[in-house]
Amino acid sequence: MRKIFRRYLPDHKSVESHPWIRPFGGWLKHPNLWHLHRRSVAGGVAVGLFCGLIPGPLQMITAALFAVLLRVNLPVAAFTTLYTNPFTILPLYALAYELGAWVSGVDGRVARAKLSFPEMQWNDWLSKLWDWIVALGEPILIGLPLLGITLAISGYLLMRVAWRVMVILKWRARKQRRSI
Repeated sequence: MRKIFRRYLPDHKSVESHPWIRPFGGWLKHPNLWHLHRRSVAGGVAVGLFCGLIPGPLQMITAALFAVLLRVNLPVAAFTTLYTNPFTILPLYALAYELGAWVSGVDGRVARAKLSFPEMQWNDWLSKLWDWIVALGEPILIGLPLLGITLAISGYLLMRVAWRVMVILKWRARKQRRSI
């Protein structure tokens, strides 16, 4: 599992030498931020899944801040936020709305009827989307944190189990090689 992550993630020295990151070098010295072990990677996945639901470009910044505060793998946390993209963000927000409407007891059909943008132009899509999100109100404010926490816990547990399975498989393979 470690080899897979090492192949795609930058190393500590290259990140630390970046000019924009150099002023924060003191905070980035903790070994858990860069080492690939089961707790740090699983924590990074959980932080990235939770922060991935934050709207806009603040996902990676927030994931990096949480990774530093919680001492989990920073590159994994930042990379994991990429599960939200233009194709997945609306279904995830719809799921969060449904979850929030179910928990709060609000009828979910009201906001669905308001989601029509016939006069929307390319230059004002972001403001129209923001107005729609604000109109969703209580269900989205309850559903987003609940969905984020659910994804974070699920991701953490799945990563820990996957890491453990990979270790057990490697132990068995090593045991078979030694017995031959």
